[in-house]
Amino acid sequence: MKARITLGLLVVLWGAWPAKAADAARPNIVVIVADDLGYGELGCYGGRQIPTPHLDALATGGVRMTDGYVSCPVCSPTRAGLLTGRYQQRFGHEFNPGPETEASPDFGLPLDQTTLADRLQRAGYKTGMVGKWHLGYQPKFHPLSRGFDEFYGFLAGAHAYLPGQRRQGDTPILRGREPVEAPEYLTDAFADEAVAFVDRHRSEPFFLYLPFNAVHGPLQATTPYEARFAELKRPNRRTFAAMLSAMDDAVGKLMGKLRAAGLEENTLVVFISDNGGPTPQTTSSNAPLSGFKGTVMEGGIRVPFMMQWKGHLPAGTTYSQPVIALDVVPTVLAATGQSTADPLDGVNLLPHLQGENSAAPHERLYWRFGQQSAIRQGNWKLLRSLGGKQQLFDLANDIAEEHDLSGERVETVKELQTAWEAWNAELVEPKWKRSDNRAQPTARRKARRQAAGRNDAGL
Repeated sequence: MKARITLGLLVVLWGAWPAKAADAARPNIVVIVADDLGYGELGCYGGRQIPTPHLDALATGGVRMTDGYVSCPVCSPTRAGLLTGRYQQRFGHEFNPGPETEASPDFGLPLDQTTLADRLQRAGYKTGMVGKWHLGYQPKFHPLSRGFDEFYGFLAGAHAYLPGQRRQGDTPILRGREPVEAPEYLTDAFADEAVAFVDRHRSEPFFLYLPFNAVHGPLQATTPYEARFAELKRPNRRTFAAMLSAMDDAVGKLMGKLRAAGLEENTLVVFISDNGGPTPQTTSSNAPLSGFKGTVMEGGIRVPFMMQWKGHLPAGTTYSQPVIALDVVPTVLAATGQSTADPLDGVNLLPHLQGENSAAPHERLYWRFGQQSAIRQGNWKLLRSLGGKQQLFDLANDIAEEHDLSGERVETVKELQTAWEAWNAELVEPKWKRSDNRAQPTARRKARRQAAGRNDAGL
């Protein structure tokens, strides 16, 4: 009898071993998104005024992409592309929706689109989201309906940071589907929730999606964070610096938890901003780029973009080929050992970042944002602005887009225009419409005053 019990126990243990071994081999996935963070603010991207040691450490521990892009210069469409790996214009998610009271009843990431959370949940990952959703207000579009097991955050495009200061248009902070009161400064609350998620699921593969609302307006910070920047005389700049510093601390808390739990080596961490900074509103610097949020100039679409996966990606390296947020989904699928027959526009970046594939990941990258459009092929970028003016730039020699070469390179213009039109023919009409950059009239006026739109933070 004792022998039979021992044999049965061995069979049970043998049957359980492969699953546990497979779980141990599969990396955890953490995707962190900053909101409205310009290209020029982080120390690892040339920022000198606001210390960002924890975000800089991601660059030191992994790969910093110099030519990283998002698929739209505003929030919601970028997130739709990021979570699906597809150009969002393919399924009509081209514009921001506006507040819940003004949003189209159709607004939301279409239900026929598969999210990264859907894919990882099906693969046995515990999936959690902490932060800003901005992909639908209705229950059918809620994160818990789109592949996430857990959710703490809000559904709208912005939210007050200070407890008890909910503004008109802010949706409630939710835990799951139930409204709750944030107990502290919202960036700090998101950090605590992210750390708690890791604590709960440290013994199983997990996917944590952490889209901060920092450093999106409103400009609000606590006194201790503002005190770090007492030397900054402009109130808006001082508050912005405090907000960025708080987000950097939040990333540090999360990375510290992964390290303390012995999980950092087995976690692929992605950091990206959802678009460039809206400089006139928040002081966020896009230097040395031209333009800002809401424009398809470099300052609206080129963003900080980093990946760390210790032991798999070379630490402290930079990668200068053009890449895009759409690449996150196929890269994560490759890292977690999954395949898909779904048509994705992103590509697996791992062999490129690891030096196994020296070819450019993309032959071309494309943008359409209402009347604005752009295409990048190699170092050439063809741009059509709000006014319909077409310009050609050589980004290798003119990162600030100051010298229009369209009159000198007519054949290049024709080639790029033909390629863009072929891509555009594959797209659908927007499911809802908002005027380009509607929330940025001040920015548009300033852009017209600035000959090339180039800005820094006005430090």
